[in-house]
Amino acid sequence: MINTLHIKNIGIIDDITINLNEGLNVLTGETGAGKTLIIGSLQILAGGRFSKDMIRNGQTVSYVEMDAYLPNMGYENDTVIVSREINIKGKNTCKINGRLVTVSELKKFMNNIIDIHGQNDNQSILDISTHIDLLDEYALSKIKQSKEEYLKLYEEYLDIKSEISRNYGDEKEKQRKLDLLNYQVNEIENADLKVDEEEKLEERRTIIMSSEKIAINLSDAEKNLNDLAIDSINIAIKDIEKIEKYNDEYSKILSRLRDSYYEIQEAARDISYLNSDMYFDENEQNEIEERLMLIKSLKRKYGNNIKEILEYKEKLKQEIYDIENLEEYINTLKNKLNLVESEMFTTSKKMNEIRNEYAQKLCLKVNKEFEELEMKNAKFSVKIEFSDDKKFNKNGLDKIEFQIVTNVGEEPKSLIKIASGGEMSRFMLAIKGVLADVDKIPVIIFDEIDTGISGVAANATGEKIKKIARNHQVICVTHLASIAAKGDYNYYVCKEIESEKTKTKVKQLSENEVLEEIARISSGSITDISIKHAKELRKGKLKDIA
Repeated sequence: MINTLHIKNIGIIDDITINLNEGLNVLTGETGAGKTLIIGSLQILAGGRFSKDMIRNGQTVSYVEMDAYLPNMGYENDTVIVSREINIKGKNTCKINGRLVTVSELKKFMNNIIDIHGQNDNQSILDISTHIDLLDEYALSKIKQSKEEYLKLYEEYLDIKSEISRNYGDEKEKQRKLDLLNYQVNEIENADLKVDEEEKLEERRTIIMSSEKIAINLSDAEKNLNDLAIDSINIAIKDIEKIEKYNDEYSKILSRLRDSYYEIQEAARDISYLNSDMYFDENEQNEIEERLMLIKSLKRKYGNNIKEILEYKEKLKQEIYDIENLEEYINTLKNKLNLVESEMFTTSKKMNEIRNEYAQKLCLKVNKEFEELEMKNAKFSVKIEFSDDKKFNKNGLDKIEFQIVTNVGEEPKSLIKIASGGEMSRFMLAIKGVLADVDKIPVIIFDEIDTGISGVAANATGEKIKKIARNHQVICVTHLASIAAKGDYNYYVCKEIESEKTKTKVKQLSENEVLEEIARISSGSITDISIKHAKELRKGKLKDIA
């Protein structure tokens, strides 16, 4: 339920906050005071269209926010705060519990929270796609098991169809894919890649490009070792040999010098070998560059390195094998699909029988509601079409539409084709009265659905709204005393002039104020007689309180 509604800068509404309650919340007041703007603000909050003309004169931003208690929806403390801000340039800022959302996301969320019924609104029940769900909710105890079995089969059905499609069941697509895969495998295999090849090529490329510098430094190193280091160490060895016998430490130094002599000799030979092996071959450099470019091209297509490219090649080969051996696999899938479709058809037929049974029960109850609303010529019917072409959807093979006959002798027609807005609202009220127990939308709003009715019909309309309010929070804008008298909480909407500007005011009424408002609505003035009449109308509500 909505706890608080805050509206700012919409039409003549300056800044108001309305604290709403469980049950039936009734809004009454003078014409043009802003009752319609309050409902319009809820429509805006529900993701409805917004015109810049709705922004209060002299302001640049309009704002609507609600604080709602919505248990079992996974929100902390079961509290949800929804807001929508729109500026003069048309920019929207929508939030759900502080999280930014798009208008479409807001609309999708709010579709499960509030259902607005007014003469010119597209109510949820006018959406034909919802009719099958409403009927199934009505038949829940009987259809639940069959529907669960069907949905399990339907999920398997979608998986099998997806697998068949994924595995190139189309011969032309299959051949196209094979050609591409074979081309990719051949391209990789013709390259004859080795795992560590790229690193070695890069190393060799660096050496070739630096060959002149390397050769000069190797030659200098070899010359210095031979001409300086080796000869100097050799002389030092001979000098120490002459005094070796005088001290053991001299013998140790001599041993180290001889080891160094042999190591430096060996290093000099290695440098000489490396230097003799140095050469610059322009053809080799070109071959290395071409090879590295090829590897780079393959990396761009098939992997980040040669190892990944070779792994990808094996995957391609496996996919080629799978496709070339698909026929048997596809046939297996198709046989499985036929079995699942057969089970789905049987279950769909069973659901169709249940839906037909409960459609008749629903029609009887709705038509009884019509009679109580003084619409004796109106007849409600449910059109159920069963398709045997196996074009399955999540609900089976049934197409369901709620229809209405408005006058004797006419054919049933779609709800959306009913011309009269007031008549439409009463039809919706009758249907809502029956479906209220199964409809999970917590907040229902009725905006002047009493247009064109009076007397017995008006009282019956009030009773229907009151019945719906037992299981939903209802917000009702009305001009009828008999409906206002049913309110659990009554609010008076008026307009006042402050600082030469008109502003909407909303006040929750006390019981005495409720009686005065009912008296004003019923007779146009507050007198002893109209107050007495208001008390009579209010008796039913007071009994409920007691």
